Order: sequence, then C-alpha cells, then structure tokens
Amino acid sequence: MEIIGYIHTDFSEKFGIPRQSGLVEELKATITFLPKYRQQEAFRGLEAFTHIWLLWQFHKAEREHWSATVKPPKLGGNTRMGVFATRSPFRPNNIGLSSVKLDYIEYAEDVGPILHVSGADLLDGTPIYDIKPYLAYTDSHPDAAGGWTSYLHNPPLTIHFPKDLLKMIPKDKQAALRSLLAEDPRPGYQNEPERRYGITFAGYDIRFYVDGTDLSVVEVIKLES
Repeated sequence: MEIIGYIHTDFSEKFGIPRQSGLVEELKATITFLPKYRQQEAFRGLEAFTHIWLLWQFHKAEREHWSATVKPPKLGGNTRMGVFATRSPFRPNNIGLSSVKLDYIEYAEDVGPILHVSGADLLDGTPIYDIKPYLAYTDSHPDAAGGWTSYLHNPPLTIHFPKDLLKMIPKDKQAALRSLLAEDPRPGYQNEPERRYGITFAGYDIRFYVDGTDLSVVEVIKLES
C-alpha cells in the first residue's frame, strides 16, 4: 500500500493518546497529502459527510514477528487475548482504523487539500493509507456487543487543575486537555495514588497523580521546540 498523507496532532509521544477515536471530541488535528494525492477532484463530495474513516499505519510499533495473543493493558497487563480480538498495534499487518469527525476541508495553494478533523487518537506524523466516508446507516450498530471491553470503560475522572497552571496552556487547547485527562491516561494495570505521571500535549509536559476518581495536575512544563 502507498502512504497518501500524514496527520498532524498534539501528541508527540504515544503515552496519553486516547485509547479509541472519538473519546475526546475536543482534540483537533489536520491531515495533509503527498503531492501525488493533492488533486482537488479526489475530494469532491467529501465535504457533505460529517465523519470519515482513517486507515493508517502503526509506524512506531513495527516488529519482525507477531504473536497470536497479546496482553491488553485494560485487563491488568497479565491476561492474554487473541490479537484479532483486540486493537493492539502489534499485529501481522501494522494497520489502524479510526473514525473521526470531519470539521471542514481547506484548500491551500502550497499543500493542496487539508482535512480538519476532531477526535483523532493518532500520534503526530502518523502515515495515512486511505480515507473513506463514514456511513451511519450501515457503519453504526447501536446494539453491538463489546465483548471483553464492555465493562472496562470507567466514568470520567474529576479533574483538579490549578488556575495558575491551567493558564500556561493555550486557551484553545485547555478543553481538549481536560477531557483527555478525564479519560485517565494511565495504563490500566497501574493504580498507585503516590505515583506521578506525565503526558506531553501541544508542546507541554503535564504532570499529575490520580487518587481514586480524582486527578490532580501538579506541574506544567513548556517543552523546547
């Protein structure tokens, strides 16, 4: 398969990225395309769709060998499931699938079409293989069973973000960051109230701890560009 473009997000590291697309709708991203695929005609009609599918590459999870079973972090990191019963990046083919909201399409003279999307769960610079429109009448299955994942999504955490630290974050990134933290970025098998964690987001290192259902931000460090 050929890479057609790349997505640009606020995530420079894998830790902290939402576990699924759409969990944090406030997250904004853009998709730009390689010269071969910048033809405006290729996007004709796409603006009429509210959501799209992204087929992409797990470019930071490449391995020479694959395993038939994996250990999902949400199951404590010790229970094994078949790789095809998970969305683990360590697969026979390192391909990911995400549904995102298509906010709008921008047409720039220098880089061609730019897709502005919301709710992406991808690392900055992730290669995109394909884009397809999301069709609600066939792609949505409200009565679908979630298998072993059905009972794993906990209610959002309560966020305690001191005002002096929050104001360090650009205003247009604050809502997304709060929603991101509320989804509990920690690995599913870690639950140590005294442990400090840190995620990089939008050029900042946000450090926090979690006690029960409360997440408290304790430090914000602006990263060097």
